[in-house]
Amino acid sequence: MNPHVLFWIPAALRLVLIWTGSAVLWYFFGPIVGLLAGLALTTAMTVMQLYYLSALDIWLDSPRSDRLPDGWGAWHAVYAHLYRLNHDEEKSKKELTEWLTRFREAMNFLPDGVAIMDNVLFLEWCNPVAEKHLGLDLERDKDMRITNLVRVPAFIDYIILGRYDEPLEMKFNDRYLVLQIVPFGNRRQILVTHDRTDLVRTEKIRRDFVANASHELRTPLTVINGFLEVALAQPDLDRETRLAHLRMMKEQGQRMQSLVEDMLTLTNLESNDYPLKREAFDAPELIGGIFHAAQALSGGRHTVSLEMDGPQTLYGSADEIRTAFTNLVTNAIRYTPDGGSITLSWKNAEEGPRFSVTDTGIGIEAKHIPRLTQRFYQVDKSRSRQVNGTGLGLSIVRHILLRHEGHLDIASEPGKGSTFSAQFSRRILVP
Repeated sequence: MNPHVLFWIPAALRLVLIWTGSAVLWYFFGPIVGLLAGLALTTAMTVMQLYYLSALDIWLDSPRSDRLPDGWGAWHAVYAHLYRLNHDEEKSKKELTEWLTRFREAMNFLPDGVAIMDNVLFLEWCNPVAEKHLGLDLERDKDMRITNLVRVPAFIDYIILGRYDEPLEMKFNDRYLVLQIVPFGNRRQILVTHDRTDLVRTEKIRRDFVANASHELRTPLTVINGFLEVALAQPDLDRETRLAHLRMMKEQGQRMQSLVEDMLTLTNLESNDYPLKREAFDAPELIGGIFHAAQALSGGRHTVSLEMDGPQTLYGSADEIRTAFTNLVTNAIRYTPDGGSITLSWKNAEEGPRFSVTDTGIGIEAKHIPRLTQRFYQVDKSRSRQVNGTGLGLSIVRHILLRHEGHLDIASEPGKGSTFSAQFSRRILVP
């Protein structure tokens, strides 16, 4: 049956009962009593309706299901219906709030930035990544226009042109960002930001690596090709000159071989397909072998000494650590003038085991130290060529130490010498 009919039938019955009762009183006690009784009952019903109407008005100012008043008659049905509607609305609000919370939590874990704006680009919400990318603060910048917050001409032009089907690449706060605005709904837009800084830097490193490698290989190849051209053009060249040319070609060939081997080593160390194989090895034995090799390489030109007071057993790649320590010792021998001293030290520091190489060589200016572990970085390229340096040794050392949860410390003073220290954490002492 129609709900409106169900509402009016009880109301009509109550009115019929009132006036029927009044008619009965009229019949037995006269018209005045009947009319007064009808008026009194009608007034009482009116007052009751006004009371429930007032209670409803109070509740509408602050609608809560637990404060909904109870009613009588038709008001009971009205309040029951309102209770169901309010309960359903609160349930929907709760579900919407939970969904919004889950959505924002999910947005917080995204690697990309997400900012929600209205149709005139006023910021409504953004995740922490967007705050980081664009220098925003949600509490401070909410309800502000995004073009007032990101003052980059390329971004403003992108907004003005409105070509949102294509992303925008721009540099902002030393980051390389890709941005795109995605309209959704009738009055909302999403700004998505993606950080390409690491990719751009990796690409730059790759280009620099190729350029530097090509440059380093070009010099020995030029020398070898030059002597070969001389040999072809002058087949009757005297024996001594020819032998000198061959010796120089051999040196340049060995330089190219060292460079290629170092590049392959560095590539393997940086590759995810080259996992670290941890094994137990005798550290004093390994360092002792490096010490004897250093004495042989020095050939008596330096005073080479060893201080051994470190742990016996380490867990890691013995071959990689041998390569790192050997590079440090070889550099010390190369850049220390004849008559200087080189000290190898294996000790237990507070942080963990520490291998140090101290020399009395030419030293390094402070401005060069932060860049020493970069690929192909050489303080004095002409001197590096004289000692057959490739410019990759310290980069290899740094990557090996990183793979073993260690780091390289460098202390140096021009004209007084340097100390290169491979510092490990204590985790290298346990399997």
